[in-house]
Amino acid sequence: MAYDGENGVSGSAATAPLIDPVNKFPKPPFQRQTQPWPGLASKMDPRPDHGEESYRGSGRLMGRKALITGGDSGIGRAAAIAYAREGADVAISYYPNEEDDAQEVVELIRQAGRQALALPGDLRDEAYCTQLVTDAIAGLGGLDILVMNAARQQAHDSILDISSEDFDATIKTNIYAPFWIIKAALPHLPAGSAIIGTTSEQAYDPTPDLYDYAQTKAATMNYVKSLAKQLADRGIRVNGVAPGPIWTPLQVSGGASMEKLEQFGGDTPLKRPGQPVELAGIYVRLAESEGSYTTGNVFGAGGGKGQP
Repeated sequence: MAYDGENGVSGSAATAPLIDPVNKFPKPPFQRQTQPWPGLASKMDPRPDHGEESYRGSGRLMGRKALITGGDSGIGRAAAIAYAREGADVAISYYPNEEDDAQEVVELIRQAGRQALALPGDLRDEAYCTQLVTDAIAGLGGLDILVMNAARQQAHDSILDISSEDFDATIKTNIYAPFWIIKAALPHLPAGSAIIGTTSEQAYDPTPDLYDYAQTKAATMNYVKSLAKQLADRGIRVNGVAPGPIWTPLQVSGGASMEKLEQFGGDTPLKRPGQPVELAGIYVRLAESEGSYTTGNVFGAGGGKGQP
């Protein structure tokens, strides 16, 4: 089956050619570039590939209802595109100044023939997180997939450079928001639902410049495993994805130094960063019913680094 631009799937597709993963996407060095936090994918050079032109659906999520935080760009955008082309209706949350990227995603979801909801706000606000769930359920007519993807990442050479305000913002975005959203959504999730958390290679092998961010990704890995055990009796699966270096606005809006950005992903065996589209299939697999025996697991995509 293949994506046809209207209902997301069509007839038989030609056999896909083999592609060397080493040369599939851009490699460093990349040009130095900065954006105000949280950054826009549309202004990055090169622009990330979220599957806009390449992802093909086959009805694996037909009729499902998904809420994705950080769905305007990066990994969340790739998941939103894939979910829509697999037949799901999708609500995305995003920071208000990411509106341009978000509207591109909304249009892509609608082109796949699915319902799209754009729900801007600040995930550091408990009231917004609670209302987000209410609005997603009302707008989509239910909810059975939660993707906790949005994150704040700011690089600092030393713990002495991290203010209490910075630390609080990272913890609230990466840890409090999933807690508030999952807690609000749980009474409405039927058996068969899926919750997916985005952790990171930083949870396993933290770099010195991401002291606060790495802690939150270790906590994400832990809540995935804990919730999976807690919710198993309810028939709700909980899994995580641990990306390695992925080319997203996180990197150009304070998440990496200019020196690190220039060589981003070059230290992996594949010698390049991953693109968001390369994780889309993992998020589909963890959401679809065919993965019914998979819960409490974390799937990696690290370009050969071996984490997790």
